[in-house]
Amino acid sequence: MRNRLPRLKLGPSSLTARVLLLATLWSALALVVISIVISQLYRQSAERAFTDLLRAQLYNVINSITIGDDNQLSGSPQLGDLRFSQPETGWYWIIEPLGTFAARPLSSSSLGTSNISVPSILAVPFNNRYERFYNATDAYGNNVLVAETEVVLDGEGRAARFRVSGNLSVVEEDIQTFSRSLYIALAVFGLGSLIVNGLAILYGLQPLDGARRALDRVRRGEVERVEGQFPREIMPLANDINALIESNRRIIERARMQVGNLAHSLKTPIAVLLNESRAVEKVQSDLVRSQAEGMQSQVQSYLNRARIAAQRDSLLARTEVEPVLERLVRVMRRLNPDKEFHLYVAPQGIGLAMEQQDVEETIGNLLENAAKFCKTAVWVTAVPGSAPAGAEGDSARRPWIEMAVEDDGPGLEPDEIREALKRGRRLDESKPGAGLGLSIVREIATEYQGALELSRGERGGLRARLTLPAVTKDVAHS
Repeated sequence: MRNRLPRLKLGPSSLTARVLLLATLWSALALVVISIVISQLYRQSAERAFTDLLRAQLYNVINSITIGDDNQLSGSPQLGDLRFSQPETGWYWIIEPLGTFAARPLSSSSLGTSNISVPSILAVPFNNRYERFYNATDAYGNNVLVAETEVVLDGEGRAARFRVSGNLSVVEEDIQTFSRSLYIALAVFGLGSLIVNGLAILYGLQPLDGARRALDRVRRGEVERVEGQFPREIMPLANDINALIESNRRIIERARMQVGNLAHSLKTPIAVLLNESRAVEKVQSDLVRSQAEGMQSQVQSYLNRARIAAQRDSLLARTEVEPVLERLVRVMRRLNPDKEFHLYVAPQGIGLAMEQQDVEETIGNLLENAAKFCKTAVWVTAVPGSAPAGAEGDSARRPWIEMAVEDDGPGLEPDEIREALKRGRRLDESKPGAGLGLSIVREIATEYQGALELSRGERGGLRARLTLPAVTKDVAHS
């Protein structure tokens, strides 16, 4: 078995495509969900860290403020962040006296002369640590998060409200930077995972492709059994297929042997009847001989039908068209040196899913019939065709070959064509034969699920068109 990856064939009937599609969809969905979950977790962590930072800054401000001898708030918080001294940054600290404490409020230089509105306690209540956090918009349009608490500054009960704000854009920029890096990393990881998963799936399905190719060789008639090294999961299937092929072969052989025995057992009595008919008077002789010949043809016809039915669905039934037609045409040229026989087969290598004996009998009968009635020439063609009318399911989808035999004789009218297809009917009594050729051809074609159609050809004579099942290299993939 050749060591190569299986060919990917897209479509709902492809196992490889189904597995790859499901793996791709699951990986993409998983990566999207993971990215969303990680982004949300990081956002929660960043917002919590931002809140903790503001709380720490708030208590640093509280620890930096006292009430001076002039009963005013005093102190200069040093928070170690230049943004509290730069204007319009969104980073502010504000201290406002409460109640009867009539001191001047203090604020960071970054706030300037503006202020930040304070929501009511009902709208944003304090927590159990007597803190509250709320979003606000400063005078410069910055979205800020404010940490607030109220503290009693001395034993006289004088209190002040302390607020520290931070610009939320810092958090958003941090989250966006992280999310962008996360998406890039997950995209690279996802693409790599898809490639690795695809290669793993293709490698894992390689034995199935090997089994398909082995069965394909059986269908094409190159070998008689499925051959190759398969893993233990597939080997029982290969063994069962080989057992089925072998059983089918034995059934065909038994059927052929029985057909041959029956033909041999009937051959002698019929020959005796033909010989004895010559010893009687001519009228009785002709009658007995014609009936014996008809009986001989009938027996052969039914034996052929039994043999075809026994091996019609065999995987091993394959006949290459061109060599058979060339041999039949060569024989007809020798038997009819005054007639021309033209052969056209395209493309080369096309084959029929029929036994060679049946192909020779069908085309041979048509050639013999055309040679009898043609004026100068007979044309034989074999090309790919479409399914016969009424074909359904697998029969309609499988490949077919259209074979035509046409002559330049007088041809037949539609009524005569219907008569010609009846068993034992001869339209021209001056020509030899039992009138069974066309009916036998139609029976064989029907047994192979094909069709025979008679019509007047372009050259004026009879055109017999056979539609028969084909075997090509693509049969196993259809």
